[in-house]
Amino acid sequence: MWSNASVRQPSLEALVAQLSTAGFVAAREEAAELLAAAGDDAERLAFMVRRRLTGEPLAWITGQTVFCGIAVQVDAGVYVPRWQSEPLARRAVDLLPPGGVGVDLCTGSGAIARTMAWHRPDARVVASDADPRAVACARANGVEAYLGDLFAPLPAALAGRVDVVAGVPPYVPTPALPLLPRDTLAHEAKLAYDGGPDGCDILRRALAGAPRFLRPGGAIVLELGGDQAAALAGDLAGHGYVDITVLADEEGDARGLEATFAGGPPEAAGMRDH
Repeated sequence: MWSNASVRQPSLEALVAQLSTAGFVAAREEAAELLAAAGDDAERLAFMVRRRLTGEPLAWITGQTVFCGIAVQVDAGVYVPRWQSEPLARRAVDLLPPGGVGVDLCTGSGAIARTMAWHRPDARVVASDADPRAVACARANGVEAYLGDLFAPLPAALAGRVDVVAGVPPYVPTPALPLLPRDTLAHEAKLAYDGGPDGCDILRRALAGAPRFLRPGGAIVLELGGDQAAALAGDLAGHGYVDITVLADEEGDARGLEATFAGGPPEAAGMRDH
């Protein structure tokens, strides 16, 4: 490990070797990002590497990440958007018509909201988060972000006008939190992951709150996992959602839920895999 007194910039290969030895699977990509962020400052690079070796998220160290091909500022302490959420963000873009209205719940850095706004520049995209640091970060990314719980802080004038509600709410079941990677909860806030006993507490509240804002025919897309889509079937039916689709990854694992708001409780809500 280099000390602060170091004046020689290590080579890319030397940094790759150090990160690989420490167990980082994307060592080459991370080494390139660290070198780019440090510029020609060897002491700064040494400090950044030491931080990374503790497991601190790379995005906090470099100050940004790339999400759906877009550079997103990520401040220290703010949830780091994952590439696994990119398909959900792209689906939200597909569901947001030009000139429409989109909402991003639990926005974190504002990555999904920024993606929607990037691809639909004439749409209005608003976001919310309960963490003041996240709201400040999202605003720094150009997002119209509001501080508060889910729909509570959103402008009342948007009621009944929203085309798509998207979000990555906390959905890890509380008993499963210890199974997360060791560095995750060592650095990131539990608030960003803990979804209650079955992981569905916040998902249920999002489904319950969305009908006030969604127009009939509007859609909701939320990230989830495991068997949570089936566990939410009663909530979906009770709140008037139809055309329910489980969004799966390439391995067939559930990664999200999409549903259309029919404007009232349906006689039945079907569920299909997609």
